[in-house]
Amino acid sequence: MSKLDILRREWIDVVFAEKNKNYGAYQLRKTNGTNTTRALIIGSLVFLALFFAPKIYGLIKGSLEEDQKVEKAKEVIIAPPPPVNPETPPPPPVEPPPPKVDQVKMPPPIVKPDEQVRDEEPPTVEKLKEADPGQRDIKGDPTADIVIAAPVGEGPKREAAVAVDDNQVYDFVSIEKQPEFPGGLPKFYKYLGNAIKYPPMAQENNVQGKVFLSFVVEKDGKLTDITVTRGLGSGTDEEAIRVLKASPRWNPGIQNGKPVRVKYNINVNFTLN
Repeated sequence: MSKLDILRREWIDVVFAEKNKNYGAYQLRKTNGTNTTRALIIGSLVFLALFFAPKIYGLIKGSLEEDQKVEKAKEVIIAPPPPVNPETPPPPPVEPPPPKVDQVKMPPPIVKPDEQVRDEEPPTVEKLKEADPGQRDIKGDPTADIVIAAPVGEGPKREAAVAVDDNQVYDFVSIEKQPEFPGGLPKFYKYLGNAIKYPPMAQENNVQGKVFLSFVVEKDGKLTDITVTRGLGSGTDEEAIRVLKASPRWNPGIQNGKPVRVKYNINVNFTLN
């Protein structure tokens, strides 16, 4: 018995005889072979494209890298250096090393038993005046020129290294002599009591308390950098600053026998009588 192919067109016509052939199943079975072949071809092409894509990409990338390497290997022509100006002074000659001086042996002190001590006299004071002490005797070159090895260049001088910054602001607790109002703090608070004018806003709001301030007593006794560190408001901070700005000059602080700038802290009390 021969094998039957139920997908052949003759069998499809028999199955769908006297039936609606516009129905989808008839059309699908009629075009099944064509659709299957087309799908197989398209799938094979997609598979081959995906399989060979990395190799093709590697070949393209390798060719691009070779082109880039060739570009990097281009010859670069460097312009020759400019001619030397004959008027340019030559560099200073290198100073020769100082001549060797005589050296006498100075034996190091070693503690040994008495029977192992060798009679080796140390150099006298007269020999040390003429030669430097060392581990062995070395003769100098009496015919060499005398060269004094001294530091050269534009480095900082020793006086500049120990110079004191005149603009440094010292803390009043670490100063040798603290700045002082003429006559002392009692005179200063008396000055504040006479100079302060109670702000009207502070009177209306019954504002009382202390305004804390900091300032710098300059070398000439003038008060600068007046700052309110903790205030009351209602015009009391501004009044305290005004009074300090109008203050007579103080006696400046002293450090190492010289007047210096000193930071000072103080409070101004506002009290309603």
